[in-house]
Amino acid sequence: MNAIEITILSIILMIALGYFLKRIDFLSVNDVSTLNNIVIYILLPCMIFSALYSADLSSISKLGILPLVILASSFITGFVSYFILKRFNLSDKQFWSVLVTVMIANTAFMGYPVNLGIYGQEGFLRAIFCDIATMFIFLFLSFTLVLKFGGSVKSAVKKIALFPPLWAIIFGFFLNLVNVPIGPVLDNTINYLGNGAIPLIMLSLGISIDLAGIKRSRSMIIFTSIMKLLFFPFIAFLIVSFLGLVDLQYNVSIVEAAMPSGMLSLILAITYKLDFELSSDCILINTAISLVSLPLIIMLI
Repeated sequence: MNAIEITILSIILMIALGYFLKRIDFLSVNDVSTLNNIVIYILLPCMIFSALYSADLSSISKLGILPLVILASSFITGFVSYFILKRFNLSDKQFWSVLVTVMIANTAFMGYPVNLGIYGQEGFLRAIFCDIATMFIFLFLSFTLVLKFGGSVKSAVKKIALFPPLWAIIFGFFLNLVNVPIGPVLDNTINYLGNGAIPLIMLSLGISIDLAGIKRSRSMIIFTSIMKLLFFPFIAFLIVSFLGLVDLQYNVSIVEAAMPSGMLSLILAITYKLDFELSSDCILINTAISLVSLPLIIMLI
């Protein structure tokens, strides 16, 4: 088996293990919030910091184009989806629940392990740059929803300012560029914690899978799956082809764009009291579908 097959099968097995543990009542859906908090606030920041702190940033000028690819793909997909969704008989809260789900890709939770497994540390570094775009989109949509549904601009700013992966990027870049040593003990501790992120992410996704959502939100699941898993990466393909990107720049951009809807969209749905059950159904089902679509797209590129 090649690296692509090994990585995808390993991810499927870890997700299947999470689903199995839920089925035998060893873990439950109630545990997902705790697992995700451990990942977001501890393990994922350590993983990001470790990669950036030890990375060769001499080609940072080339890497800087990657967030722009994801940004452009997201906003074009969102723009097209906006006018299509206007044709559906949706409430405002349902409308925005679907739109944010289409625009935010799972560039971290799914993107990191897939690119790390297939393309190694160089691919992982580029995945981090792609994820910077996702954080910007999250910020943009946060302010949009504040204006649309009310709420505190201060709380939206605070939520972004206290987002641990963002600070992991900032500190990772800074300490790398100024060449500040952190010592072997701290370095090892951060590495150990970072290595726990991927398996915990996959177990959490497996626990979250709820196939009953297919019946509950069928039409919007179909819509979000088409827009997120097909249209979004197609737009990314057109952009990277136009820009003349090659090798890892080309591959990682398209793979990250092909990721399913991100968990950050569910955070927005819950925070602004949208139809978060609809968002959850769309995210979980197109995540399951991506286990088939992602390998196909990776093989095509």
